[in-house]
Amino acid sequence: MIVQMPGGAAPAPAAVGRPDRVTLAVYAQDLVLHIGIVQQLRQRPELELVSEGEADGAQISLVVVDSVDDEVTSLLQRLQRNTGTRTGLVVGTFESAALQRVIECGVGAVLRRAEADQDRLLHLVLALAKGEGVLPGDLLGKLLTHVGSLQRSALDPRGLSLSTLTAREADMLRLVAEGLDTAEIAAKTSYSERTVKNVLHEVTTRLQLRNRAHAVGYALRNGLI
Repeated sequence: MIVQMPGGAAPAPAAVGRPDRVTLAVYAQDLVLHIGIVQQLRQRPELELVSEGEADGAQISLVVVDSVDDEVTSLLQRLQRNTGTRTGLVVGTFESAALQRVIECGVGAVLRRAEADQDRLLHLVLALAKGEGVLPGDLLGKLLTHVGSLQRSALDPRGLSLSTLTAREADMLRLVAEGLDTAEIAAKTSYSERTVKNVLHEVTTRLQLRNRAHAVGYALRNGLI
């Protein structure tokens, strides 16, 4: 069971509500873990630990667990739905297979419990508050390997990449930017109108854009056309 702010682990009393302090909610898999983390952080002047009733308003949610199981995943998913908080994870054992799961749950920083001294915990919380991410070096390497694998298995066979457009996509977006409609683009490129529609639909879907105009704006901002 995940516990949070049990009796005897009160927030730091000084300067409650000061805007220069990062508000923090701590969730842990048992009372011992919770008390250990709270005791390390409660006296830090940069932080304000919040009570259970105020947890949804915390800037940072710190989840402290032995491993990532279904219960922890459910908690991380619930925290992800709270767009006002960023989530960090302090974990005892961390299998490679769990990396993608926690990233999908919106976790922005991971620290192993064996390395979780006061300074590293504080660094993790403040980095999250700045919008930064924190990963142990070996996990960062695994993440980069995973991204490379995704590129090779899902995108390379289709001539795509995570950050670029195919030559055909870029050409069609340039023509959209010039004000041409589907029929005019088809005539200009010697493709059928159906192909033009499919190519532009693929771009907007893959990049999660709303429409052709949004796709053109995205491509221009990112120097893709």
